[in-house]
Amino acid sequence: MDVIFCIIAVWVAFYLRLGEWFQDWTSPWAAVAISVAIAVPIFISAGLYRAIFRYAGWPALLTIAGSVGFYGFLYMIVVTFIGVPGIPRTVGMIQPLVLVIMIGGSRLFARYWLGGLYRNILKDANRQPVLIYGAGEAGRHLAAAISDSREMKVVGFLDDDRKLHGQVLNGVRIYNPERLERIAEKRAVSDVLLALPRAGRRRRNEILERIRRARVAVRTLPSLVDIAQGRINLSDLRELSADDVLGREPVNPDPELMAATIAGKTVAVTGAGGSIGSELCRQILRQGPNRLVMIENNEFALYRIAQELEALATDQADSPELVTRLASVTDEAVIERIFVATACETVFHAAAYKHVPLVEGNAAAGVQNNVWGTMQTAEAARRAGVDTFVLISTDKAVRPTNVMGASKRLAEMVLQAMAAEGGDITFAMVRFGNVLGSSGSVVPLFQRQIRAGGPVTVTHRDITRYFMSIPEAAQLVLQASAMARGGDVFVLDMGDPVRIHDLAARMIELSGQTVRSNANPLGDIEIEVTGLRPGEKLYEELLIGDDPQKTRHPRIMRAQDSFLPWDVLEPELAQIGRDIAAQDEDAVLRRLRALPLDYRPLDDEAQGSVAP
Repeated sequence: MDVIFCIIAVWVAFYLRLGEWFQDWTSPWAAVAISVAIAVPIFISAGLYRAIFRYAGWPALLTIAGSVGFYGFLYMIVVTFIGVPGIPRTVGMIQPLVLVIMIGGSRLFARYWLGGLYRNILKDANRQPVLIYGAGEAGRHLAAAISDSREMKVVGFLDDDRKLHGQVLNGVRIYNPERLERIAEKRAVSDVLLALPRAGRRRRNEILERIRRARVAVRTLPSLVDIAQGRINLSDLRELSADDVLGREPVNPDPELMAATIAGKTVAVTGAGGSIGSELCRQILRQGPNRLVMIENNEFALYRIAQELEALATDQADSPELVTRLASVTDEAVIERIFVATACETVFHAAAYKHVPLVEGNAAAGVQNNVWGTMQTAEAARRAGVDTFVLISTDKAVRPTNVMGASKRLAEMVLQAMAAEGGDITFAMVRFGNVLGSSGSVVPLFQRQIRAGGPVTVTHRDITRYFMSIPEAAQLVLQASAMARGGDVFVLDMGDPVRIHDLAARMIELSGQTVRSNANPLGDIEIEVTGLRPGEKLYEELLIGDDPQKTRHPRIMRAQDSFLPWDVLEPELAQIGRDIAAQDEDAVLRRLRALPLDYRPLDDEAQGSVAP
């Protein structure tokens, strides 16, 4: 190519000198021979033919300029100063200028076509077109992060501000969200990325309802804090969670209540590696305890939360002491030694067997862990001089229809009876419903089933549940502990119950797919009804009585639930303990039915007919 450029440059130089194309071919060929004889050796020695120009930058261009400059100097000496018969002397100055343009231009074209344009064409061909909802700062940062992605390309912004419609932001047009369906179809959009960190939950739900009709998947950014700290990466995009889909506006925690039983104290969490226990540990760490004791009988779960908290603690000015203990809450002597050795002041008891079908088939183990584990941990705490003991309970303890719920209600009654006996320790219970994203939650199950192409399984078309995010539940537990007076049963306001079938349908639609049904046989994913599981009822309740008391927190109520005094309850517990030791599950179940727990097991025919 460079030899051809030498020939063309001589031809152009003659034309520029003479004003017409030459007629005598003898002179140009002499000029060409001199040009090639000088240029090729210089370019070879300069390394022009070793450079990969698709990746070349300014150093390579400077090398070209230097090489052609040296060539021009020699060519001008031969043609202009020495002179060659038949070649105008000015050709010696014109030809190198033309040649540098041609050689430099060819390398720039290779750089642009092979290193930029061509690769971008290939990259764009395989990238999924997406829209970003929100043309603000978060949206701009997200678009910049996506620009180098091999997975997606931004083909437009959506924004509610009508003044922005039709404008162009960094080469990308801003559209009216009302045109989403038409834009998504025209541009073959696969995803809409939400970049609205300041939008309230209600506003986000309105936007999601609009997007749902366009049959595109939805992903969202993390919190505003992460964005403010400049931590926006493509990996920060996450699937839409049920908290995004169904959540209500959270109430900001009361700093005084959050810190009351934690700041500057030694705090222990049993079941620290579980869904609730691990979030309690995270929230406790932020309140500045003197020492955090994590008790867990699962080695890997304890290792995982300990590693996470150690990383978080390094970012705090006054890092608390982190203590990890592998122990079972049914081992009273070990638990007491832990409380005494660490001078524990506050205990959050989150260790429990909570999966309804598993506990239903293992009644003795469930009662031993949930009832005896609670009683023995509470006794150990009382003897060790603990100030506050808080049990994490469940809405399934209200008029229970399964062993898990009955065991949790009995655990509540144990603490109520112990509190009535008096003493320096304050016992409390916090009762709430399902938490989004916890182990065994339907939300991650639905997400896995949707990714696998379905079907999405629900146990009954009309089954409803209360939902709350794990962080909000943990914050409310900590705040409730500060309001405990002794024997309190706190109930969290869970909002309105959610129909699980509707949740499944909405998650399918927000993944960009449709629900297959009799009305829509060509839909993408079917919702399959599998039937209620043993002990499962259609509706959950939070209150046993009808007269809950308000507290200083708008989302926390104090229930008025009756219980058996300790002198009546203790013999019953002792008998249950003997039944457990004998592994007599039928006897354990009979004892649960005999106690005033309002335990009403559902047989197969009765399931589905129980309403609140």
